[in-house]
Amino acid sequence: MKNNILFFFTDQQRYDSTGMGHNPCGLTPNFDRMSIDGTYAERAFTPQPVCGPARAVLQTGKYATTTGNYRNGIVLSKEHKTMADYFNEAGYFTGYIGKWHLADGKNAVPKDQRGGYQWWLGANSLEHTSTSYHTLLYDNDNQPVELPGYRADALTDAAIRFLNERKNEEKPFFLFLSFLEPHFQNCYDDFPAPDVYKHMPPGYMPPDLGALKGTAWEHLGGYYGMIKRLDEDLGRIQDALKSLGMSENTILVYSTDHGCHFKTRNKEYKRSCHESSIRIPLSFYGGPFTGGGKLREKVSLADVAPTLIDACGLKVPEDMQGHSIMPYILHKKQKPAENDIFIQISESQVGRAIRTDRWKYSIEALDKHPIQDSCSDEYTETFLYDLEHDPYELHNLIHSSAHESVCLVLAEKLKKKMAEAGERIPVIHPAEKKTMGQLKLFDGECEL
Repeated sequence: MKNNILFFFTDQQRYDSTGMGHNPCGLTPNFDRMSIDGTYAERAFTPQPVCGPARAVLQTGKYATTTGNYRNGIVLSKEHKTMADYFNEAGYFTGYIGKWHLADGKNAVPKDQRGGYQWWLGANSLEHTSTSYHTLLYDNDNQPVELPGYRADALTDAAIRFLNERKNEEKPFFLFLSFLEPHFQNCYDDFPAPDVYKHMPPGYMPPDLGALKGTAWEHLGGYYGMIKRLDEDLGRIQDALKSLGMSENTILVYSTDHGCHFKTRNKEYKRSCHESSIRIPLSFYGGPFTGGGKLREKVSLADVAPTLIDACGLKVPEDMQGHSIMPYILHKKQKPAENDIFIQISESQVGRAIRTDRWKYSIEALDKHPIQDSCSDEYTETFLYDLEHDPYELHNLIHSSAHESVCLVLAEKLKKKMAEAGERIPVIHPAEKKTMGQLKLFDGECEL
């Protein structure tokens, strides 16, 4: 019997908001239990820290250069097949609930822009059709549907109804449940938790947010309240699967599109190369993922689609640019020599970055428009962080003459990643280097 798949997808959730991500507030007991009993990707990253492009990467297993979805507001082309397309072909019944962000406009999504999903209850931009206690979605016929309750609960209720309707069906299902929480509410620039958690104190301030100016002191309590409720909804999904006899044959996946830096790195919440933007929670449970433990290999959101296709015994499409992590989970393959993470940044800048085990290296096309331009033939170095000694990225080493050799090596690694993604190999201009005396940060050479 084929496994069902239920994808629990949040929006703008930091990796360190979970217990597995070392948050001490106890916000996510259901996620933590799922991760301990299943497979937890300890170092998971988004390759595009903004909503629409990240979702295109997730749905297709391809980078923004290939799909064309380098920024928000671009329709996902039908020439790029999605997870729904592949699971439809394999005999699955596919459904989608919640935020889509890959179609025209903000409201209803035309049927030919739904990525192949057969059953639909969604909105293209849920942040514009709803508020925390008023949820408006559109059904298969694009008729408006208002759902009662707090928004995350309302979507969860809809998912549980979907599960109940599928309990006696022979066809396996693939359900993608896409929340807006813990994304901010655009019209208020606020993080509206359910009322019971509305004034919850933050409890824990991540070191990067505490050290840098931003809005975390104002917003983190609401953000944590939203995450706490999401985890309660995850528990309700787990309970529903158990009560319907679906626990043993359903793969449950939990992830998000990008993180949140609370205006510490630029004037908004994401769209940067920093860990707060790109590092994400990712966990699997059920089927071959049960008992998989903690996965140490770096994983990109681009790897999720090929992984799920592979986990269900289907052939991974050759044109996918992500790679299945099943060989590592099944211990059939050792850690690769290089599995560095490639990042494409848009809307705040035309940028690219690479994340290795130790280093973060980022470049920017200073003469390009962050909305109108998707790429460039020339970039300039902007960031270098030594994550081993500076995990919160508080000291940018890009101007350090002692790290010039590191930059040269990382620039070549990044060029290779850009070529693999289908981009032209660019010219990378070095940042102005300064001596150790000028920087007063360190002494001596630095090795990779």
